[in-house]
Amino acid sequence: MIKQILGKLPRKPSKSSQNDSNGDGVNVNSSLNPNSLNNSKPGSASSKSSGSRLSNGTLNSHSSSLNKSNEGKKTAPLASQAGPVSAPAVYEALPSFQDVPSSERQSLFLKKLNICCVVFDFTDPSKNLREKDIKRQTLLELVDYISSVISKFNEVAMQEITRMLAANLFRTFPSLNHDNKLLEMYDLDEEEPAMDPAWPHLQIVYELLLRFVASPETDAKLAKRYIDHSFVLKLLDLFDSDDQREREYLKTILHRIYGKFMVHRPFIRKAINNIFYRFIFETEKHNGIAELLEILGSIINGFALPLKEEHKLFLVRALIPLHKPKCASMYHQQLSYCITQFVEKDFKLADTVIRGLLKYWPLTNSSKEVMFLGELEEVLEATQAAEFQRCMVPLSRQIGRCLSSSHFQVAERALFLWNNDHIRNLIIQNRKLILPIIFPALERNTSGHWNQAVQSLTLNVRKIFSDADQSLFDECLVRFKENEMKEKEIQEKRELTWKQLEDVAASTAVSNKAVLVSRFVSSTAIASSTSPKATAGS
Repeated sequence: MIKQILGKLPRKPSKSSQNDSNGDGVNVNSSLNPNSLNNSKPGSASSKSSGSRLSNGTLNSHSSSLNKSNEGKKTAPLASQAGPVSAPAVYEALPSFQDVPSSERQSLFLKKLNICCVVFDFTDPSKNLREKDIKRQTLLELVDYISSVISKFNEVAMQEITRMLAANLFRTFPSLNHDNKLLEMYDLDEEEPAMDPAWPHLQIVYELLLRFVASPETDAKLAKRYIDHSFVLKLLDLFDSDDQREREYLKTILHRIYGKFMVHRPFIRKAINNIFYRFIFETEKHNGIAELLEILGSIINGFALPLKEEHKLFLVRALIPLHKPKCASMYHQQLSYCITQFVEKDFKLADTVIRGLLKYWPLTNSSKEVMFLGELEEVLEATQAAEFQRCMVPLSRQIGRCLSSSHFQVAERALFLWNNDHIRNLIIQNRKLILPIIFPALERNTSGHWNQAVQSLTLNVRKIFSDADQSLFDECLVRFKENEMKEKEIQEKRELTWKQLEDVAASTAVSNKAVLVSRFVSSTAIASSTSPKATAGS
């Protein structure tokens, strides 16, 4: 009687059965066991009785019941939990998709994803050669399967895909040179590009992620649970990779994610914004600024009008300050495109952009100054007359300094601004304010600049102004000569003052030792020696 009662009581599940369920209807641990993979042959009794098989992209009744039993239990996406899986003692290849019936391919797909979670060490090229080749072939099969699938990816498949992606892609980079702020000590352009030894596998994983995101069978509403904010942040961290090939893949993938997952768009923009802030104000070291700006260039191009205040703040707080770092040449082309896109979207931003350029204008870096002049020309080409008038005075002063530069490329690039019809018309329309500011630089260049090309270009610019307004040109010439005379007189007085100071020092010297003359004593002595009253009194 007691035995009958005990026999009716529910038995405690064994550890093996607990591991088999794993909470998502997929036997994860058994897939890592090569013996269980080899024993589950198509048509065998064990494979037919397995409750985790998928058919045409949907779970069978047993898997559905497992999922229903787990309803109400909130679990974090595997992408945020997964890490590299250590290699098992035996790592065997699974059968290809062509060797199994179509009803079993989805189950095989999950098993292949599972064994690809194993991450090998690529720093030693002679280690695990056979296993690495098996994994590479498996990854290629997965890419082909994702490209050819004709049914929607269900939640279990998305969970396993993101888990495999996280295990292979999300990693920390070595901190070599990442904390070095003295970028001027070496030339980044002369460094050999870094190559990740694991790239033969990483490239296929990135291709798989790209095809998964771009696939029409990927439902964005369902996939956003797994390609979530955490996943996007870790993906953005990878932009700091030294390998340019990886950054190119990331650029394409992030752009596809931005286009497909509209719910993530504000978060992606904010996350990129934070990367820029840290780069500008803290580290000044990041490998992926150019790629991120290239993505933003496409995003800005799609902004609706009128521009939101959020977008204008992004321009002022992030894009314009990106001109500040010393390594701006690494990404200036992409940055200039983004800036120009804003001005073309809203011409009223031209004044803000030009004043921002003037704020961060380089003082001692001539090559950077040439880049700024090139960007300035692109911005001015999209600038309306009203916005130009707001900033033309400080802008003309800076152009005048560039015209006076002893570096011929800076002076030459500034003179090239007059070759642009739109810019030349803006200058001619406001010549009464602009010409008096830049005329001294033009006049000194005609006779005093060492470079013949600069002299020739300066004469052409002088001719443009004289043809436009001869009376104004003559007035500026007379004023220039008067100022030159005044400066010459000031220079002569300065030289005379120094001569008198030397005479005072020589007259008070009683020996060959140096005599220290304070500024107050020197000025007093000079004043007394040059004053007529002092002479008459003596």
